[in-house]
Amino acid sequence: MVLKRADGLRGRGRGLIFPGIQGGMVGAAVFGRLLKDLKIDCSPHGFRSSFRSWCSDEGIDRELAEQALAHAVGSQVEQCYARSDVLERRREAMEAWGAFLVG
Repeated sequence: MVLKRADGLRGRGRGLIFPGIQGGMVGAAVFGRLLKDLKIDCSPHGFRSSFRSWCSDEGIDRELAEQALAHAVGSQVEQCYARSDVLERRREAMEAWGAFLVG
């Protein structure tokens, strides 16, 4: 539902799902400001850290969890040969994470 509503924004953002006002990437401070405006006592890093801990608790493999967080995994040589984005596995993990968040 969120992605369908955001679809109209894509024309501004060179293929980005949630482009910034100028059409580029959203600035790093935007999410922190949003949380503050919504009076949610958490930081963007807190969300990411919670996700990573949840992955460990749920048995989601380390490489998949790190890739979902856009972290580099493995040595430079391993990174050169790692061509898959494991999109479907990341999608499943994110759907499970979303279900966990909404209870």
